[in-house]
Amino acid sequence: MSIKNLLTDTGAQLLNSLPSYREQDVFSLSMKLRAEGYDPQLISEALTQARLRQKATAKFGDDASHLIFTADGIEQATRKEVATIHAKHFIDAHCSHILDFGCGIGADSFSFASHGLAVTSIEIDDDAAAAASFNLSLYSSATVIHDDANNVDLAATGADAIWIDPARRRNGKRIKDPEQWYPSFSHTLELATQFNAAGIKVAPGIDYSLLPRHCHVQWISVNGDLVEAVIWLGNASPRPGRSALIIKNGIEHQFDSGYEDPRIPSIELEPRELGTFIFEPDPAVIRSGSISALAKKYGLAPVSNRIAYMTGDCPIDAPEISCFKVETVIDLNPKALRKELNSRGIGRVEIKKRGTDVVPEELRKKLKLNPKHPGSATIIATPLLGKHRAVLAHRQ
Repeated sequence: MSIKNLLTDTGAQLLNSLPSYREQDVFSLSMKLRAEGYDPQLISEALTQARLRQKATAKFGDDASHLIFTADGIEQATRKEVATIHAKHFIDAHCSHILDFGCGIGADSFSFASHGLAVTSIEIDDDAAAAASFNLSLYSSATVIHDDANNVDLAATGADAIWIDPARRRNGKRIKDPEQWYPSFSHTLELATQFNAAGIKVAPGIDYSLLPRHCHVQWISVNGDLVEAVIWLGNASPRPGRSALIIKNGIEHQFDSGYEDPRIPSIELEPRELGTFIFEPDPAVIRSGSISALAKKYGLAPVSNRIAYMTGDCPIDAPEISCFKVETVIDLNPKALRKELNSRGIGRVEIKKRGTDVVPEELRKKLKLNPKHPGSATIIATPLLGKHRAVLAHRQ
């Protein structure tokens, strides 16, 4: 799909005239538009864009209805609330002009500009650059350059900060080696040194040993989903270390790992016997290596070596951790589980797992749940002091 036709007067008129996208209406609507004299290719492009706008609502909210997207751009774009956090980092660092090195469709640049920052956005892909130009056209402080950012004189842009989101996929597959990203991880760190402040979006599973000594790395989750990790450098780094930012129902919660050097490995804690409650830390807490800080704050311990589930005897109501009341522990096999669930009148279950090869949906089929049973519960499949078990619990 090429989006350039949609940026013509005729394309824009057609796109803006379309009703809310419904897959079942595509054929009849396409026939109607052909009868009105629209080019079939343009119709196809407009309907595809309407579908992309609908899909993008989850990330962009109401803004999706007047932005232009590519399929890859939606997948790679930063969510609106998270892009706002990026902008605030640069504002707090007293930056005024952000260079977006490889801006994609301009999701972060849009946030920078909407928060009053000047932005120079560089993108090599034809369609993504065209989308970024359209999306940023409302802001006189935004400039889009269609080029390989490595060919651009970055100093000439006058930017005092840089944002880099390296391409971490190739042919639809994740690239595990950071030196194979584009730009490579070492190159992004070199670029960062040329500016007063820098933010580099990285894979959440990045090895701590690769992190610069004086950076701050923040892992961000939204409503329980881990969405990104960002290395903040220069004036954008509040302090060296690692932290989690947990966003739940639009409210931000910070949790610090307690490490002053971001490269330090996480402390491995001694596990203990399962208590009255079992807890699941937020994924941003886990990835940021904040388990020991969490254990210290609440008096918890892991249920087994190298397992993120934790246990304690008091309930906890906090955004950084989910709490489950333990009912019983069962052998991890479908027959034993089915018998226990039936005896308790449980017909609906949430299945969670760590440290086991259980496939939740396969286990669900084997449980043969009785929908007439009114009860519900959570099954947590995990090692307990090294022995694989199923914990039957209720979310608090």
